[in-house]
Amino acid sequence: MTRLITTIAEMRDIRASLTGRVGLVPTMGSLHDGHLTLMRRAREQSDVLIVSDFVNPLQFGPNEDYDRYPRDLDGDLAKVDGLADYLFAPSAEEMYPAEEPFQVDVGRIGTVFEGAMRPGHFNGVATVVLKLFTIIRPDIAVFGQKDAQQLAVIRRLVRDFNVPVDIIPAPISREGSGLARSSRNAYLDEDGRWHALALSGLLKDLSGRRMPAPELLHALEQARATSSTDVQWDYAEAVDPATFEPIDSSFTGDAVVIVAARVQGVRLLDNAEITVGT
Repeated sequence: MTRLITTIAEMRDIRASLTGRVGLVPTMGSLHDGHLTLMRRAREQSDVLIVSDFVNPLQFGPNEDYDRYPRDLDGDLAKVDGLADYLFAPSAEEMYPAEEPFQVDVGRIGTVFEGAMRPGHFNGVATVVLKLFTIIRPDIAVFGQKDAQQLAVIRRLVRDFNVPVDIIPAPISREGSGLARSSRNAYLDEDGRWHALALSGLLKDLSGRRMPAPELLHALEQARATSSTDVQWDYAEAVDPATFEPIDSSFTGDAVVIVAARVQGVRLLDNAEITVGT
């Protein structure tokens, strides 16, 4: 049975008593099958699994309604029961007792793409993850590859602050159609789901291939230009996975193709790895 923990002091006391390999899956609650996939991956590589369930106010911008974010702690606890050993669900006051808490500044990587859409978001992500790492001291932490920029930020955080935790990426969980799983998919009707396949369809055409940078950049430009007007692209770019800087025509090596678009007013994200070269 999963044990609910709501205070930092109790979480630290429990961590001090644990033996073996400790895994962590950070979440903001409202758990769905995608989260459970992350937990199963963490479970495979750890003796004890801790899941955090915390709606982090520092991740929300001025135009994002933190108070309306869905919360269902009882439901979350039921979903992780038998899968996680502990569910750490502190209050905002418990995590941030100061009125203006110190924050991690992730620099330029936090200002491009998703960072440009949500200024300050990745500073908030890095801050809460660093706090979770210092409180729980996990041996491994699992993050989904669907949030590719977040994964890059966390890897940089661990490297630059010398945090002794292994970051384990979990592959994107997809529906049978290929659409990346997201709680936002529920807002799409049948027609919207069909148009949303423009994202995963583009990535499927590119994924696993090796192609020169000029050819890749042209393919992305053509995809944006020829898509249905029902797909409103925010971006479809190839980036360096470490820095999230867009690649140029001379780039060679591993890259990530990142896409974001709105379909029926619903903002969707997806990505795929690709090898760039001749």
